[in-house]
Amino acid sequence: MIEKISIVIVDDHTLFRSGVANLLSEFEEINVLFQASSGKDLQQKLSADNLPDIILMDITMPAMDGYEATKWVTGLYPQICVLALSMFDDEKSIISMLKAGACGYLLKESDPSDLLEAIKITKEKGLFINENVSGRMLVSLRHDSKAGAANLKPSQREMEFLQYCATELTYKEIADRMNVSPRTVDNYRESLFSKLNIKSRTGLVVYGIKNSLIQI
Repeated sequence: MIEKISIVIVDDHTLFRSGVANLLSEFEEINVLFQASSGKDLQQKLSADNLPDIILMDITMPAMDGYEATKWVTGLYPQICVLALSMFDDEKSIISMLKAGACGYLLKESDPSDLLEAIKITKEKGLFINENVSGRMLVSLRHDSKAGAANLKPSQREMEFLQYCATELTYKEIADRMNVSPRTVDNYRESLFSKLNIKSRTGLVVYGIKNSLIQI
């Protein structure tokens, strides 16, 4: 039995939004929970009872645009990955969405197979890097400004996860201790890898000890 990836689509263009929903519904691994026409509409429809794995987020929308909606989602529901789906391919739009908390960026002109692949990668790794979101761009974001650096600091839950990394617990056991799903723990790990530019659990522990973030 295939584990379905739950999706929410936020876009103010009804035909495009419905088209993407119909397209994704054809893939057996995708479950479209609902659609929203703006950030405000998303706020009204999203609740603890219907949280998706991934939100496909447009940028230019009335009432509340994609930047503000992404900040709201990632601030209140950090376990949700926001994948920007926009017609804009300029660096300013991409960087602004990443700063707002988006996990990746995809152009609306992309092929359906590329969209499906981006969704799968985002679900698996919590981060989608392609030609739009390059490694160099992520590095520049880390050092862009003091405000940007503040946004890249580990969250309280990520700090809790970091502490557990110094134990012999498996990731699944850590998820049980933190009372979250294994996928959420995966998101904590990948987020710390990205924020701290670290590639392994051992590296996380060493970093935590050196910076007095882990109590031994």
